[in-house]
Amino acid sequence: MRAGHDVRAFVMYNSFNSWGWLDHCGADVKGHFDVFAGDIRDPNGVRAATKGCDAVLHLAALIAIPYSYHSPDTYVDTNIKGTLNIVQAARDLQVRKVIHTSTSEVYGTARFVPITEEHPLQGQSPYSASKIGADQIAMSYYSSFGTPVTIVRPFNTYGPRQSARAVIPTIITQIVNGSRQIKLGALGPTRDFNYVTDTVAGFTAALASERGVGEVINLGGSLEISIGDTIGVAVPSNVADLMGRLREQLPQASLAVHLHDTRGTALANVLAALQVGIDIVDSSAGGLGGCPFAPGASGNLATEDLLFMLHGMGIETGVDLAGVAAASRSLAPALGHPLSSRYLAALKNR
Repeated sequence: MRAGHDVRAFVMYNSFNSWGWLDHCGADVKGHFDVFAGDIRDPNGVRAATKGCDAVLHLAALIAIPYSYHSPDTYVDTNIKGTLNIVQAARDLQVRKVIHTSTSEVYGTARFVPITEEHPLQGQSPYSASKIGADQIAMSYYSSFGTPVTIVRPFNTYGPRQSARAVIPTIITQIVNGSRQIKLGALGPTRDFNYVTDTVAGFTAALASERGVGEVINLGGSLEISIGDTIGVAVPSNVADLMGRLREQLPQASLAVHLHDTRGTALANVLAALQVGIDIVDSSAGGLGGCPFAPGASGNLATEDLLFMLHGMGIETGVDLAGVAAASRSLAPALGHPLSSRYLAALKNR
């Protein structure tokens, strides 16, 4: 609406006359769009809602992976049949464009990164399988009837109104509740997080573009963010595997590693990164720093320790080790506690 479009919102009919999150939309748009209450599973209601529209952004879906394990029929009815109702109505009413919302879950466990549109589809839950089916129904209408369908696959959208079960709301909730230690699940997986307004921008770009019809478009950034990097859980095999695959997929990209030394593995991880062609390494004077989400986590890799190792290996950095050490040593009195740099500790013990 803010871009000047006339909007009709299709909401799930209920006896409470609730529009879901639309009940809380901004005052500048509330009351300025049509609302059609129906059920995406009913083709008659979908057709009635579609009449007069020249484009459809299809976001209706049943989500939540755990629920799909014990109630898979509802996912087939909503996600697959619901999508069939959308594209059939669009075909019959000659809608100019359909933007069908997929999900990164259709790719399952990544076989390679970054995940491209050519990545194999893997139905690892009834939910993801139903979304794969929905995608295929949508694309079949393009292939069979020329229905102008574009499939958009968002990756890990976060922001206001997100489910509290997701990782970023989980962290924020624990901080707000005064937790002194953040508790998370597996820290090894990596994610490509995208703020909700960026995801919206991707949808509007797909809607406005004359290209993309009959294609799948991933919505994500080129930077993969690891949940575990800043609390120092990586070991050399993790670093070599991840960074090696990234280097293969992004041969022209400038890649760097940011390693904390919580468990004393930072220098070994640097060696692993160097062996796969990564030559940019973050560090900090004296090992200063920490992780705001994990109280007690140690700081970054100390610059002095890194320089001592690299120079000893004959790798020139252009950085004066003695000068960095002198600067770091001057920080300790102001901080009131010793720095974590092993190089500085060795100098002190001479």
